[in-house]
Amino acid sequence: MNLKGKRVLIVGFGRTGEAVCTFLLQRGARVKISEQKTAEELGKNIHFWQEKGVEIESGGHRLHSFLESSLIIPSPGVPYLQELDEAKKKGVPILSEIELATRFLKGKIVGITGTNGKSTTATLTHKIMTEGGFRSYLAGNIGFPLIQFVDQSHPEDIYVTELSSFQLKYIDTFRAAVSVFLNVSPDHLDWHIDFNDYYESKKNLLLKQRKNDTAILNRDDSLVWALRNLGEFRVCAFSQERALSRGCWVQNDWIIIADKKRNQLMQTWEVPLLGPHNRENIMASALVGHVFGIPTATIKESIKSFKGLEHRLEKVLALGNVEFYNDSKATNVDATLKSLKSFDKPIILILGGRDKGGDFSLLKVPIKHRVKSVILIGEAKEKIEKSLDGTVTMMKASDLREAVRLAYSAAQPQGVVLLAPACTSFDMFQNFEERGKAFKTEVWALKNRMNQRKG
Repeated sequence: MNLKGKRVLIVGFGRTGEAVCTFLLQRGARVKISEQKTAEELGKNIHFWQEKGVEIESGGHRLHSFLESSLIIPSPGVPYLQELDEAKKKGVPILSEIELATRFLKGKIVGITGTNGKSTTATLTHKIMTEGGFRSYLAGNIGFPLIQFVDQSHPEDIYVTELSSFQLKYIDTFRAAVSVFLNVSPDHLDWHIDFNDYYESKKNLLLKQRKNDTAILNRDDSLVWALRNLGEFRVCAFSQERALSRGCWVQNDWIIIADKKRNQLMQTWEVPLLGPHNRENIMASALVGHVFGIPTATIKESIKSFKGLEHRLEKVLALGNVEFYNDSKATNVDATLKSLKSFDKPIILILGGRDKGGDFSLLKVPIKHRVKSVILIGEAKEKIEKSLDGTVTMMKASDLREAVRLAYSAAQPQGVVLLAPACTSFDMFQNFEERGKAFKTEVWALKNRMNQRKG
């Protein structure tokens, strides 16, 4: 693919946009940036790029910029734009960063997608591959943009890449040697036209796989399992509900991994992460290692020493008999449902933020059975309150400090205070990480206040 002299438009200019810009400039492309943010919001950084010859269009997108381009690269998470549709109708190629990267990248890709669990699975898979003796790199949504690895890439490299629906929507020849499809449920419906558009984007991961490639699929998710005949790829499955001829499953409190030979990987109580959904993530990661021939004992040791990720069912502390857990990454309804299944103690659930088009009524039955009280925060609190009417006691909080205080009081004499908001954080915070950190800060502040009173 020759980029020299081509007019390339990058839509959105975050971390991925900057990596793409560097890559294009090195190959002689004429680069233009189109950004919704104003020049002031972009800051002094734009002068650095302008001095390199990059044209920057800020404060909104102009249709002319899209139509005059030879190629358009939208950054992950750029919302639906009419300008992209118009450019597509005019025949302007639109490629995601991962598609552009793989036109040049040497090595194999392990592509991991799903609605929930991608980051945990990608991180653990990378750990298994590295400790199994491979040159492995973590890329995509949780690592560095894939395109940053191109110039130093080698044929023996393995790129464990977390892939979102945004990235997968605009691929053409992108191919994963091993694909992992964890689960699928409604998400990002504020970005995609509907659930079918979201699902179709996710399916793209499997479409270019060949006969010698492997697809690791969730046998217990009907929409994922329906894709098993989408191509000629070899299928491996994981399941918590049934035994399999090839794959990984749970049987009599053992996790079994098998292909030609059946092995006991580990007992379920040895899994270091909370929740049945994390058993699925671990089985998927183990299967990747198995596909690459890593010994079962090595895979087991990698799993046992895995500490999990910040903001994913992360235990903060215990105040007496009340435990606080931070699952700020639970940004959709399905993630919150999975979080609730992780505890057998009474739960005080903190819900709310910015709605992504989720159906909060799906939480009604689990909340009735598992939750003592709900604390509502953020823009979506009125909608959530209406959806959950008739379930449990609900209280509204103006911020996380008040939410933590109310939750601790409601949890007495014992229980779990769980931040699993089922919404994005963008009404109150920059991202879910900032929200999680704020929650932990307020929990520690509560503990300090309690200690001062005792003193």
